Amino acid sequence: MTHLKWFNPLVQRSVNRKAQFHNILKPPKPNQILKQYLEGNNPTKVLLHFRFLMRQRTTFNSIDSFAFLFALKACNMGHSSIHGKQLHALIIKFGYQDIVQLQTSLLKVYAEGGNLCSAHQVFDEIPTRNIICWTSLISAYVDNHKPNKALQMFRMMQMDNVEPDQVTVTVALSACADTGALELGDSIHSFIRRRKGGMKIDLRLNNALINMYAKCGDITTARRLFDRSKIKDVTSWTSMIVGHALHGQAHEALELFSEMKTGRDKSNRSSDSFNIVPNDVTFIGVLMACSHAGMVEKGKQYFTSMSEDYGIRPKEAHFGCMVDLLCRGGCLRDAYDIIMEMPMQPNAVIWRTLLGACSLHGELELAMEVRQKLLKLDPNYVGDSVALSNIYAEKGMWNNKMIARNQIKQSRAPGCSSIEVENGVDEHFIRRMKS
Repeated sequence: MTHLKWFNPLVQRSVNRKAQFHNILKPPKPNQILKQYLEGNNPTKVLLHFRFLMRQRTTFNSIDSFAFLFALKACNMGHSSIHGKQLHALIIKFGYQDIVQLQTSLLKVYAEGGNLCSAHQVFDEIPTRNIICWTSLISAYVDNHKPNKALQMFRMMQMDNVEPDQVTVTVALSACADTGALELGDSIHSFIRRRKGGMKIDLRLNNALINMYAKCGDITTARRLFDRSKIKDVTSWTSMIVGHALHGQAHEALELFSEMKTGRDKSNRSSDSFNIVPNDVTFIGVLMACSHAGMVEKGKQYFTSMSEDYGIRPKEAHFGCMVDLLCRGGCLRDAYDIIMEMPMQPNAVIWRTLLGACSLHGELELAMEVRQKLLKLDPNYVGDSVALSNIYAEKGMWNNKMIARNQIKQSRAPGCSSIEVENGVDEHFIRRMKS
């Protein structure tokens, strides 16, 4: 007996080693492999392995709903809407179409590909919609630049007695900022404050509130929220800088930018927002502020600093701000030169900014050159011919003015105005008379 007691631990160790060796040789489950590829940020391998599993008849029954969920997430990561459609058909074939998690992931796949019609159809087919489904649909419309539709869905969600959570109100506030729906945004803010138990206002939600108030015209409330924030990131600073710039408050915008760079937050000494590095959107706000204040040389310095000090490559929006800055300062030739030096193809809006400045300053020769550029980009835009004819009229060249006017074959496109009515934003088209 003593001998057996002495020998039992040795036997047990041998058994454990055999079990471990067996587990090493045992292949991992299919879902574990899919999950590992997904966590490794390799969506292509996820989809390839999923296809491999589908082709194996022995593993046909092992394709469960979790495998489809991993594959759909891979489609979102890899922006593969085509694979998403194929997975949609397979989900129906396998009978998984009533699983809410799969339907929500499908909705996101279609939204990522810009197919909002299919995304909304998937949403309509969900038997029991929860807050995640609603938030996904609202986010889909916001991400695809349809904020009015997003707010409509937000209102429908409330009518369906689904209470919004922290993520939902953050997305809805973004839609309010894009449409200028201040009243609705303010009501959402009130809902956050009076909700039972209170809704935690994290950094992202606080930034959404600051951005909404700044873009909707209530710069005072936006600044108050900003000053009270103990924690600020680059989005917080950028939203406030852009807000001041949009309201023509160039001094406040540039002062904030200086505070952000130096890490000296005058509004809150206990703030944790130090060593904030500006991003490309921050510089758009800075250049806008310089443009509205007529600070041409200051704007040039910031434009140079953006690439030299921060390694930010100027985008089309930055060049547009610089052209606007130079045009407002009367430096039309400099504006033309910077357009010609752009690393990307300048769009019609940038050329029209220069054409408008030519009309204001009576620069006929440059205006004619710019008009030729615009004829190649957008030949049917009526406003360009009108601007050129106005310069002819100012110069007393009435025959040229009539020729330019007679070249107009159609009236201007209808304008559009929006008005906030009963927690919604309605758009109305305004027909303009041919000027």
